[in-house]
Amino acid sequence: MRFGLALPHYGFSFPDGGRVTFERVAEVAREAERLGFDSVWASDHFYLSIAKYGGGEDLHDALEPVTTLAGLAAATSRVRLGTLVLSAPFRHPAVLAKSASTLDLFAGGRVDLGLGSGWYEPEFEDFGYDFAPTAERFRVLEETLVVLRALFGEEAANFDGEFFHLDSARCLPRSPQEPRLPVWLGAKGGPKALRLAARYADGWNTAWKWTPESYAEKAVAADRACEQEGRDPASLRRSVGLYSLVGEDQRDLVEGFRAMQRWMPHGALDGELLEDWMRDTLTGTPERVLDLVGQYSRLGVEEMIISPSCLPFAAYDFSRLEVFAQEVIAQAGQI
Repeated sequence: MRFGLALPHYGFSFPDGGRVTFERVAEVAREAERLGFDSVWASDHFYLSIAKYGGGEDLHDALEPVTTLAGLAAATSRVRLGTLVLSAPFRHPAVLAKSASTLDLFAGGRVDLGLGSGWYEPEFEDFGYDFAPTAERFRVLEETLVVLRALFGEEAANFDGEFFHLDSARCLPRSPQEPRLPVWLGAKGGPKALRLAARYADGWNTAWKWTPESYAEKAVAADRACEQEGRDPASLRRSVGLYSLVGEDQRDLVEGFRAMQRWMPHGALDGELLEDWMRDTLTGTPERVLDLVGQYSRLGVEEMIISPSCLPFAAYDFSRLEVFAQEVIAQAGQI
C-alpha cells in the first residue's frame, strides 16, 4: 500500500488558521517526503468556502494547483505530485495537456493528473463559467479525457467533438513517463463516472468518507464497468482519500479528536461522537487503522490518500503526520 497526503493549501488549512503561502505548503510537502509519504496532492478552486462542511460561508484563499505543484517539483525530490482533482471545465484540454507535460518534465516524471467535473457552483458563476447540468459537465469531462489521451500519445491528435476540436495537434515535448502521464478520474463512483474511468482513465479515486463495505460495492461496479468496456479490471488503478486521525492509544485518540473539534470552524464538529466519526474515516488506534488499510488493500486499492483533519486538504495538528508515519506507514509493509 502506498500513502499520499492531501496538502493543506487553503486559507482554512493550517493549525493556526494563518494565511496560506507557497512556502508553508512547500514545508509540509518536504516534511511528508521526509516522513515516507509516497505522494502529495492539491485540489482546484479559485477560492472556497467550507459551508458544505458546516464551517461558515466565508471565502478562503486558494493556491492554483498546477502552479503550486510546479514549485513543489523543485522543492521535493521523491514524492509524486498529483491533482485531486482539476475541474475539467476550467481549462481547455490542450492547454492542460501542455501544462501537465511541462510540469512532468520539471518533476522528472512524478506527476499524476486527476480530473473531475467540478462541483462548487459559486466559483463557476463568479468567474463566468457555465455551471451546466451534471450531464453536460460530464460530457465536457469525457471530451477532456479523450483529448488528453490523444495528446499524450505518440501520434498527431485529431478530434471533432461537441466542445473541443483538434486537427493534427501534438503535445511536444512529451511527458517522460511511459506509456504516458497517468490520468485519474475523481468521482464518488456513479455509473457515468465509472464508465468514463473504465473507458479513458488510468485510475479512479474517490474521497473523503468511506467504509470498506460501502467502497466494496463501488469496487464491484468499477470491475463491471471495465468488463463492459472490454478492459481487464485489474488495469484500472484505485486510490481512496479519507479523513484520518491516528492516536498512539485510545487516550491519545480521544484527546486528538477533542482537539480537532476545538479547531473546526464554527464548532461544526461539536455534536459529533468519536465513535460515529470513526465509522467512515481512517481513524483509530494503530491496530484499527492498519486493519482498515488491509481491508482496502484486499479490495484492490493501491494508495490511501489522507487528509489529517475533518476537512479536505487541511491539517489541524502537524504532529499527527508523524504519528501516522510511525504507526501506519512504517508498519504497513507487514500487511
